[in-house]
Amino acid sequence: MKSKLALFASLTVLAVSACSVPFTSVKSSTEQEISTNILTGLAGSNGPVLAVKIDDTPEAHPQIGLEAADVVYIEQVEGGLTRLAAIYSQYPETIPTRIGPIRSARISDLEILAQYGKVGFAFSGAQTKLYPKISAANLVNLSADRQPASIYSRDTTRYAPTNMILDPAALLTKTITTEGTSIDSVKSVGWSFGEMSKDPKFLSANSVVKIQEADLSWPASSYQIRWSSPEKKWLIDYRHQPNLVADGSQLSVATFIVQIVSITNSEYSDKVGGITPFSNTVGSGVGYLLRDGAAFPITWSRNSETEGTSFRLKDGSEAKFAPSQIWIALTDKAPAFIYPPAPTPTK
Repeated sequence: MKSKLALFASLTVLAVSACSVPFTSVKSSTEQEISTNILTGLAGSNGPVLAVKIDDTPEAHPQIGLEAADVVYIEQVEGGLTRLAAIYSQYPETIPTRIGPIRSARISDLEILAQYGKVGFAFSGAQTKLYPKISAANLVNLSADRQPASIYSRDTTRYAPTNMILDPAALLTKTITTEGTSIDSVKSVGWSFGEMSKDPKFLSANSVVKIQEADLSWPASSYQIRWSSPEKKWLIDYRHQPNLVADGSQLSVATFIVQIVSITNSEYSDKVGGITPFSNTVGSGVGYLLRDGAAFPITWSRNSETEGTSFRLKDGSEAKFAPSQIWIALTDKAPAFIYPPAPTPTK
């Protein structure tokens, strides 16, 4: 009898103890902490950095996989045309299945990419004279001439040279998993996210103006950035036409940066003798942060190739970005703004 009473008491103690300790439960997907991508301020992961060189001629449009990039740089190349350097940092979660059309590297890329650390750099090739610079740079050369046709393939619905398409997941899996090559995980390169004050004194002190559109031009290319109030985003046009991607959607962002830089002739040239321009992104200058339907005049500074770029308002405070894919237009010409019509006076 005593043993039965002892057993009952022991079980009672265990039951009470179990009730006094909360159960450890798995959080639902809505309760789990959501990670934020460093470059966009949006929900996402922070993986190895892949930089991809993408054609930006009319024949290259619609581009493929550009909507999945975290950051997109617009650079001037030979003949006053533009080319894009797109940054992806969310492998393997949200890397697109295809990116393109892929084109060749330029000297400006090396300075732009140095602030991201040791990145994987995907491009179609480069002029012979530039390869020693690429080899000396702190990056992993993932060019098409080093990879199989299964990774850099040709789109039969397009014509060369704007038909080379990249399989980025296959490229990174081969590079990181199979070959064990080290590529740096994404880090901050100088900007952060947050609300901007709507106080009239703040806006006035920083010369902030509402705009409908910003027109950006290079000698042989142009972009138009139009504010959409319903979407609370900038709609991106290319040469006065909606800038569409392969699925038919128009590219749009909440944050667009116009970074005014010096563009000078480099020692390089293309195969027909066109001088390759160099966009200098180290040093300091001015520009505009476009967000919330307004243009915020900014200054930018970058002390060295390996440092990120700081963006500040006229009053010296940090220029906060709105969470978004980030576009940075490197140009030596200030944009032309179109302003909203003046309100009609009430009688």
